[in-house]
Amino acid sequence: MATERTFSIIKPDATRRNLTGRVNAMIEAAGLRIVAQKRLHMTRAMAEEFYGVHRERGFFSDLVTFMISGPVVVQVLQGEGAVLKHRDIMGATDPKKAAAGTIRAELAESIEANSVHGSDSAENAATEIAFFFAGIELVG
Repeated sequence: MATERTFSIIKPDATRRNLTGRVNAMIEAAGLRIVAQKRLHMTRAMAEEFYGVHRERGFFSDLVTFMISGPVVVQVLQGEGAVLKHRDIMGATDPKKAAAGTIRAELAESIEANSVHGSDSAENAATEIAFFFAGIELVG
């Protein structure tokens, strides 16, 4: 597998509970490096643009409201097969269906407040990374 980059968000439910360090420890234990990171509070406009692909879906408004409810940590992860490796360590979207030891199984509150977001493909990772980071901010 090739070294690649993926995008990660530690969501408001996790930052509210001071779980940033625990989430990142799990990510790093899975063999991924954090090569860029920042904490920010998304505006409604940012969240609507970032999640625009879901605009026509019933959960869009609730998703946007949740994502602006508190600070998030956006980050770029790098490693062998980073996209798949990060998706594996996140676990299923529904924490009740997530494998033991995954971030969502261990830390998520619900299917909506599931602690983390991760890119689903290398192409989407590139788009999501560019949304939040300038190339000069990637240090790995």
